[in-house]
Amino acid sequence: MLKKVNLTEKSHTESGVAMLLGGFDGLHVGHRLLVEQAKKSGLPVGIMTIVGGKDEENLFTFEEREDIFRRSGVDFVFELPFEGIKDLSPQQFLQILAKEFSPKLFVCGEDFRFGFQAQGTPEIIKEATHVRVEIVPLVEIDGKKVSSTYVKERLKKGEIERANELLQEEFFLIGEVVQDRKVGRTMGFPTANILYPKGKFPLKKGVYETRVFVDGKDYKGITNYGARPTFDDDTVLTETYLDGFAGDLYGKTLKVRFVRYLRDIKKFTDVTALKEQLQEDIVRVREGK
Repeated sequence: MLKKVNLTEKSHTESGVAMLLGGFDGLHVGHRLLVEQAKKSGLPVGIMTIVGGKDEENLFTFEEREDIFRRSGVDFVFELPFEGIKDLSPQQFLQILAKEFSPKLFVCGEDFRFGFQAQGTPEIIKEATHVRVEIVPLVEIDGKKVSSTYVKERLKKGEIERANELLQEEFFLIGEVVQDRKVGRTMGFPTANILYPKGKFPLKKGVYETRVFVDGKDYKGITNYGARPTFDDDTVLTETYLDGFAGDLYGKTLKVRFVRYLRDIKKFTDVTALKEQLQEDIVRVREGK
């Protein structure tokens, strides 16, 4: 049931580990405090992440989470399927962790709940394991608890800059560039097309300013996320134009980072009108307007 992925060469469990407990479908500002607290222990740090659940759409795919966790200094990640743990008692859940690892420290937020009907609490962890538990207070911004749900609310409204503040990095997707109609190339705006990952929370459909790192250089870009009504195409994907890039990206895996929301998607009267709008979009991106 438990899948473990080593992110560094320091994820040995024989001498004990510090374990971060929570859903962790990414890292927002509150989560990052938990990570820093665990790292202070000097122990290898493992982070728990849940797949599936009541909300099937996660902020980031597992591959994307690995990227985030690795950059944050976490040593290993252990994946737990929601369906496999939702009916476990708190004691059964803790037994799984004790069997798989040698926890010397647990770190969690004060609202962490686990096990059947969310009966498990940080206090139960202390009683059942006799392992030290460090409880980190919740983070509030503008009177609201920072959570994955709160980040999703911002994404749904197209408030990408606000979401990025909460995540302390740019919201992104990782995917392989696929071949498509090549219409953008005929307009002078060749695009790298990536299917939006299945199971990833959908941000508001629209046109965004983005960044893509390719071959040692960070390119500014414009990304259309959604359908293409000018061409009567309802297929939802991300089309990204990289300003100043020349080359073939088919088959490459790219990381597209969303910087700000530029405008809604609309149907243009013809290709010329669309091209003029794209030219306006890229000028805005270049000049930061």
